Amino acid sequence: MHRLSSSFILGYHGCDRKVGERLLEGAAFKPSDNDYDWLGPGIYFWEANPRRALEFATETANRKGTGISRPFVIGAIIDLGLCFDLTTSIGLDWVRIAHDSFLKVTISAGLPLPTNSKDQLKRNLDCAVIRRLHSILDAEKLPVIDTLKGVFTEGDPLYPGSGFREKTHVQIAVRNPQCIKGVFRVPSQEFVK
Repeated sequence: MHRLSSSFILGYHGCDRKVGERLLEGAAFKPSDNDYDWLGPGIYFWEANPRRALEFATETANRKGTGISRPFVIGAIIDLGLCFDLTTSIGLDWVRIAHDSFLKVTISAGLPLPTNSKDQLKRNLDCAVIRRLHSILDAEKLPVIDTLKGVFTEGDPLYPGSGFREKTHVQIAVRNPQCIKGVFRVPSQEFVK
């Protein structure tokens, strides 16, 4: 956890148009709290990537039973505050500690260990480890994390033999809604390929 990165970033949130319009009018964001959320509970944004946010909203709209019928994206100005950053060695060290602790607790309780899906789209294990991290920090009376940040490689290779993936992105999960300093309508030219 640190305050070493630039303080403000632009994040992009994929959602349904009705939800997006309400958020632009000042409604509060509803945090995601699924057992498979990549960075645990929070309000999710793509850093500096409005097109990926729209792709996510479109992909979600194409699945049955989702709350998205008209894909939409809003932008947000986010103060990272106390950021748990998975792009740093210290952040990754904390995740290892949380995983070891989670493993011990799960085994001693005789419970099955959650797993991430093969396609890595549902990350039950990673979510459980991040939740364990929050409980460790709370038990140690350490400061509460405002945001989490991670790089995720996703999608097909850009070209044969490539290490680059077509959907690689930086994901931000905001745990403290006060870190969202403002929202804005994203101009349509931001989505042009």
